[in-house]
Amino acid sequence: MMVSMTWLDGLRFDPIAPLLSSGHPAVRFWAIRGFLPESAGLPAATAGAPGEELWDLPPVRRILRRQAANGSWTYPGRRPRASTEYDLLETYRQLGFLVEMFGITHPHPALAAAAEYVLAHQTGQGDLRGIYGNQVSPNYTAALIGLLSKAGYSEDPRVERAFSWLEASRQDDGGWALPLRTRGRKLDALDDPHTITGDPAQPFSHLVTGIVLRAYAAHPKHRDSTSAQKAAELLAARFFEPDVYPDKGRAVDWTEFSFPFWMTDLVSALDAISIIRPGFRSEKTDRARHWLAAHQEPSGLFTVHLLRDRFHDLQLWFSLAVSRVFARMRS
Repeated sequence: MMVSMTWLDGLRFDPIAPLLSSGHPAVRFWAIRGFLPESAGLPAATAGAPGEELWDLPPVRRILRRQAANGSWTYPGRRPRASTEYDLLETYRQLGFLVEMFGITHPHPALAAAAEYVLAHQTGQGDLRGIYGNQVSPNYTAALIGLLSKAGYSEDPRVERAFSWLEASRQDDGGWALPLRTRGRKLDALDDPHTITGDPAQPFSHLVTGIVLRAYAAHPKHRDSTSAQKAAELLAARFFEPDVYPDKGRAVDWTEFSFPFWMTDLVSALDAISIIRPGFRSEKTDRARHWLAAHQEPSGLFTVHLLRDRFHDLQLWFSLAVSRVFARMRS
């Protein structure tokens, strides 16, 4: 089925048809909801949550069977750092699947339990701690808060406190960075029981800023803030460049992708930027779009270096994410 939309002119092949014909119920649901008009003869997208048509799918049931009574998920691997709350990290991972792929929101009791577990890690200042021990983590604070915002917690006062903390923790240039990195510390600082205060005069990290912007993009109020608008432009200016800090110090990191989004890559960054500043275009955002278009195969799907292929259908999800970006950033 060829979809007549002007944004498809920026691509060599129609990406919607393979999403609709994939046989994957969740991918097909989001493709219909996001791209097809009612005249296509398919169910119209509803304004509310997807409901049990996605919430009761086998992958969702498998994830929920592993949820602990306190709302968390148990980390399955080694735990080399005593200071790291690995179950909080695993809970973030599983929430990503539930929220981003299957549209789980706060009416679901499993999501509500997970949200309370996550928010129990909030400090008096407003950030969420544990994954980096007692060190401040704007990236994981924002990553978790962004998922909760998508899941219906955007008006929760605890989420608002987290955004207030993010606003106050920006670098002087308008982006975000790991405080310990701005002091030249290595990752062994994660075991330091004393919280390291950052140097706001140091430059922003595009790894951290890209993750923080995903939270702003997920929030109906904060996506319009001046700080989000400025940071989106800063992030776009860094495309295809190595980060100034060593955590993602290779230019190639921009073209290593995952879904649900994890680090900062071209698609996760364009996704946030296209929500926060829909009309924004630059030489580098155009270059990123052209790079993605060049990696589309004749089937319509996109072939790139994909990480974390948990469900073995990651190419479909990634192609859906790319299509959303092209639909927002019309040629």
